[in-house]
Amino acid sequence: MNSDSNNISSNAAALKPVLTRAANAETTSDPSSVMTLLADAGTDGSSITSYRSTFAKGAVGAPAHFHTKASEMFFVVDGSLQVLVDDEVKVLTSGDFLLVPPHTPHAFAAAPDATADVLFVFTPGMPRFDYLRLLGRVMRGEASPAEIAASSEQYDNHYVDSPVWKAALEAAN
Repeated sequence: MNSDSNNISSNAAALKPVLTRAANAETTSDPSSVMTLLADAGTDGSSITSYRSTFAKGAVGAPAHFHTKASEMFFVVDGSLQVLVDDEVKVLTSGDFLLVPPHTPHAFAAAPDATADVLFVFTPGMPRFDYLRLLGRVMRGEASPAEIAASSEQYDNHYVDSPVWKAALEAAN
């Protein structure tokens, strides 16, 4: 066996099945959304990070940002999600899937006058649940937004200015 095969075998051996039962899943919430934490790479044997968010009508999800290491997948379980991808705003509806590769600016919110239920998956995964918990605390006014800015390298969230996204949110109000 060559060294590449050994690395693949040892990495695969470190992974294990991950089952998160709905009744036992941790949730974090703010006034406009609930995040259900499903799999956190590196902390539970998973190779991905995944969570499910339900957004109240018109709720804002995330400002414009990009990831340098992970692709982010969106699957709309129900409702409608407004998404920025590069400089284009799209509306995803129930059953739609979107894959955003690394270094691609994106943002999301419940579509105007709609709720949204969305499954998010990051691959490769990295521990992100602490970021999601922090985000909930900031949205509830229990932590400072400066803490999110300070964690951008740790959680691979790099925020950018997007006039296109700002205009889309203003048009929705």
